[in-house]
Formats: sequence, C-alpha cells, structure tokens
Amino acid sequence: MCSSDLDWAVHVDCGICLYRGLTPLTIDGVTREYIQLEFADTEKIYLPTDQIALVQRYIGAEGSPVLSKLGNDTWSRTKAKVRREIEAVARELMALYATRQAQKKKPISADTPWQNEFEDAFVYELTPGQYHAVKDVKRDMESDRPMDRLVCGDVGYGKTEVAMRAAFKAVQDKKQVAVLVPTTILAQQHYNTFKERMAEYPIDIQMLSRFKKPSEVKKTIEEAREGKADIVIGTHRLLGKDVRFSRLGLLIIDEEHRFGVSQKEKLKALKTDVDVLTLTATPIPRTLHMSLSGIREISIIDTPPQNRLSVSTHVGPMDDKLVAEAVRREMNREGQVFYVHNHVRDIERIADQLHKLVPEARLAVAHGRSEERRVGKECRSR
Repeated sequence: MCSSDLDWAVHVDCGICLYRGLTPLTIDGVTREYIQLEFADTEKIYLPTDQIALVQRYIGAEGSPVLSKLGNDTWSRTKAKVRREIEAVARELMALYATRQAQKKKPISADTPWQNEFEDAFVYELTPGQYHAVKDVKRDMESDRPMDRLVCGDVGYGKTEVAMRAAFKAVQDKKQVAVLVPTTILAQQHYNTFKERMAEYPIDIQMLSRFKKPSEVKKTIEEAREGKADIVIGTHRLLGKDVRFSRLGLLIIDEEHRFGVSQKEKLKALKTDVDVLTLTATPIPRTLHMSLSGIREISIIDTPPQNRLSVSTHVGPMDDKLVAEAVRREMNREGQVFYVHNHVRDIERIADQLHKLVPEARLAVAHGRSEERRVGKECRSR
C-alpha cells in the first residue's frame, strides 16, 4: 500500500493519518501484524491486516494535510459535506445528460468536396480502428441528436486525425470548434498540427494558453465571441468566464481525466445542443461506465498504425543503472526522453541526479509553476 514507513494515509472511518508501518502485537496469546496509524496528538490505532481495505494512500493536494483527531465528529462532517457535493454534481450531470438525450440539434451537413480533399491529403492510410471511429463520429454529427462520443485508443493510434476530420467537418458547416487540452505543451502541439493540416484552407485557428501574450489572449477571446475564430485550442483558459462562442458546434476534449468534472461540464452546459468528442488513452471509470451503459457512445481504436511498435511498460524499484541505460538508448536513436517526477518541490534535485547519471544529455526542466518564458524554451546543461 505505501512505499515507505512514513506516508500519509486515510482511514475511511477515522480520517487522515500517518502510516507508521507494520507492528507485531500479541493479543490473547496470538501474535499478528497490525497496521500502525498515527493521528493528531500522536494518538494511534492498530488495524488488523485483514482490514486493510479500510485504509488507502492519501492522494490529495500537494503539501502536508492536517491530521484528523480521534474522538470527535470532524471527519464525519467532512465526509457528509463531500457526499452532498458529489450528489449535487451527480444530479447536475443527470439533468444535463437527460436534457442532451432529449435535445434536438440541426444536423451537420454531409461531407463537402473540400472535406474529401482534406481527408485524401492525409499522408498515411487510415487503420481499421480510425476508419470506424471517423465513420461513427460523422454519423453522430449528421444526426439530429447532440453527439457525445468517446474515442479511446493508445498513444500514437491516430485519435488526433479523427478529431481534425471532425473539426474540419464542423467548420465546413459554419460551426466553431473548441479543443480543450490539459497542458500548454499539448495545446502548442495540437495548434501546430491543426495549422499544418489545414494550411491550404481558409480556416482561422487560434490558441489560448500561457504561451500567449495578454494582448493576444484578449484578441482571441474577442474573435471567438464575434465568430471570427473557427477553431480555438486551449487549456483551462478556455473555461474562463470571459470566453464565449457565437456559433459553437463542436467541443473536443483531449485526455479528460486531467480535468475536474465541473470543469468539463461547464463547457457542455453552455449549449446543450453542442456535439462533444472526447479523446483518451485511459478513460476514467465514470466516463467508461457511461459509455458501456449507453449514456455515451464509444469508439475504440485498437489497431496500431503500420510499423507502430507496441508500448513496453516495465514496473520495478528505482534503478539508476537502468535509468541511465534507457536514456542513452533513446539518445542513440536521436530521440527524446521525458522523465516525469510527481513533486515540484524537489524536481531540481531529481534533475541534478539525472544529470550526474547521464552528463552528456542536455536537460530541460518544466512544471506547472514554471515562468511562461521558460516553458518550452529552456534546454540547458548542468
């Protein structure tokens, strides 16, 4: 359950605590191991290992949470409050999806000659999974019921091409498209890809992210509101109260598990007749359940592109030699390595360690608190 003898944990009935490891105790002549949990005022409880289901690792916000105090009802009140908030969100979601199920919209027109030309310009051959996903999306868009489709496929399986064809189709019918992504880097990547693929057509594509100057952001917001921007790609900034679309017809959400429920539903609630296309490699349980139960439609891209190697995953203890070997192997093939660390506070220390392991590598550090001018630009040797 925990990676060390000192980890934050949550007991379902008692609250936030510290996991202090396993402790052998003898009770009625029987010696067993117990999970030692420490609460406020250094009070402890010893939980039998067969009740481990009552404890899970704390995964809240970064930083040290407040330990719960045994013997009062604070934790019970906290759970009750969270339960009420979850129920409120669930009711809103049910109402929203019920409205969407009954809502009628103006169907998107059939493919235009430009649509066929745009798709024929794709330099690769569609995989069977992509072909069926595109067909499903177009059928939904051309129906009189708002689309709510999940396209699920591994990284590199071509979900972005499906999204671009849907966006192009919406723009051909004089609709605006909003593309919501979780990070500034991904926003820039999508912006570049959309611009490159649609360069031959009179489609205005803009981006909202930290990469943009305040004056550029203001201009993009104005043009989205006036209907001049056809496709707007952005991070959470797209969810700002000042962002409005005059003729929004399609919302594309990339990797929705990186957004909160209220954030995702905010854009959907703006217009209940907007088509929604969600792209993900790892659908969250709520989304997967709604797809399997029929509330949302699902298309699965399970066929890799030609010459696409399968993803190889290795799980094991931290091994400096293995890390250095993996980095050098990727550098030898002129590739890039992304080393993901889960805490901002000591990311520089980790970067220094990595540099000592592979001193010949150029190293860049970026995280959510980086200054805008550093993100995407810094590439330095240590």
